[in-house]
Amino acid sequence: MSSDRLMRIRSAEFQAMAERVLQVTELTSRLNVLPFEDEAGKAELFEQILGKPLPPRVTIYPPFYTDHGLNLDLAERVFINQNCTFLDYAGIRLGERVMIGPKVTFITNGHPVDPEERRLYLTGAPIDVAENVWIGAGATILPGVSIGRDAVVAAGAVVADDVPPASLVTGSKATVHRKW
Repeated sequence: MSSDRLMRIRSAEFQAMAERVLQVTELTSRLNVLPFEDEAGKAELFEQILGKPLPPRVTIYPPFYTDHGLNLDLAERVFINQNCTFLDYAGIRLGERVMIGPKVTFITNGHPVDPEERRLYLTGAPIDVAENVWIGAGATILPGVSIGRDAVVAAGAVVADDVPPASLVTGSKATVHRKW
């Protein structure tokens, strides 16, 4: 996984990322229309998307979405329910026995808050989820977050700060911090 970063949008690195996004979008489109019982077809497409075979006993229920795939690190016995999104360019690691509910979104990239810089750069920071974590349906995990072992993220929570081990986090209320 890469560390916190700032990427200029008009750069060779951004162009390479954009090309990978197009390739992976095509692969996930094919994955998401396969018959559910086509295990061999799903395994082949996941290997292309992730750049390696799925680890043992990983379960992913399509539809499944990722923008890059190569920076998604899945440990054994991970369960990912339907309709999850992994924007993984800056890196996402899921530890053993992590359970992900439906419609969970992981986002490792963003843009600067400053309006002048917003169209010039992408920001990014990795997400790290420790062992035996449960993330409830519709939760959103934002760039740079670490979630500690045995933690539970409640359904619909928006997680912008690190989550301590063996804790429950809830909430999605937006708060105005400043005006332009």
